[in-house]
Amino acid sequence: MNAPLRDKSYFDQRATQDMAKHLQSAERSIQETMAYACRILAMTEQEAGLAGQISFRSKREGAYWTLRFGLGFDEATPEDFIEVDRDLNTLSGEGMANPATRFHLWVYDARPDVNSIIHTHSPWASALAAARQPLVISQMDMTPLHNDCAFLGEWPGVPIADQEGVIISKALGNKRSIILAHHGYLTAGASCEEATYLSVYLERAARMQIRAQAFGPLTPVNDELAAEAHDYLLKPSIVKATFDYWARQTHGVPSLAVK
Repeated sequence: MNAPLRDKSYFDQRATQDMAKHLQSAERSIQETMAYACRILAMTEQEAGLAGQISFRSKREGAYWTLRFGLGFDEATPEDFIEVDRDLNTLSGEGMANPATRFHLWVYDARPDVNSIIHTHSPWASALAAARQPLVISQMDMTPLHNDCAFLGEWPGVPIADQEGVIISKALGNKRSIILAHHGYLTAGASCEEATYLSVYLERAARMQIRAQAFGPLTPVNDELAAEAHDYLLKPSIVKATFDYWARQTHGVPSLAVK
C-alpha cells in the first residue's frame, strides 16, 4: 500500500534541519573570506584586468574593506585588503582603493541589509550588458536571481564620482543583483559568501541565456515555482557550503592557492 503524499513543506523543513546539523561552514576572518572570494571569481574567469571590485562593510561607520588597487583577483591574499573611509582615505593596511569603488558607498547607504558588494566585467554578463538584455529566468540554476536581478538600461559612465552611485543604487532598489547596460554587473549580499554565490550564478545564467537563445525564444520558469526555488537555493547553509566547496577548489590549482 502506497504511503500518503506528504506536503513539500515537510521535506523543506527536514532538509533545512539536516543542513543546519551537517553543513558546518569554515571559520575565517573577513580578509580570508574576501581573498577566497577573489580567487573563486578568478577561477570562474570573471577577471577583466583591474576592473573587478569587491568590498565588505566595515564596523566603522561609512567605511568598507576592499582589495587594494593594482592587484587582480587571482593575486589576492588576506594581507591585500585595506579599509577606507567615505573619501577613500586608507584607514587600515597599505595602498589605495580602486577609485571606481566609490559607488559602493551609495549602495551601503541605501541598503542596511547589504554587507558585501562584487562588481565585475565578466564575459557573459558583459555580453548581456552590451546587448542591453535583462536576464530571463528560464532554468532552475537561474532561480537564485528570480525577481532579484535589476536592470539599468543606460550607462552613467565610469563610476568614480557620486552621481554614478546615486543612479546605480537607485536602479538596484531592493534587489541583490543588477545587470548594468554597456558595463557589467553587481551583486549585493548579506555576506561576502552570498555576494560571491550570486556572482558565480549570475555569470552562469548569462552564459546559459546567450547559448539558449540560439535555439529560439526563452520561456520563463513558472513564477511561483521560481520563487520557491529562489528561497531554497539562497538558504545560508547552502550558500556557505557552496562557497566552501569553491574555496577548496582553489587549493587544487597551485596558482590560485591563498597564501
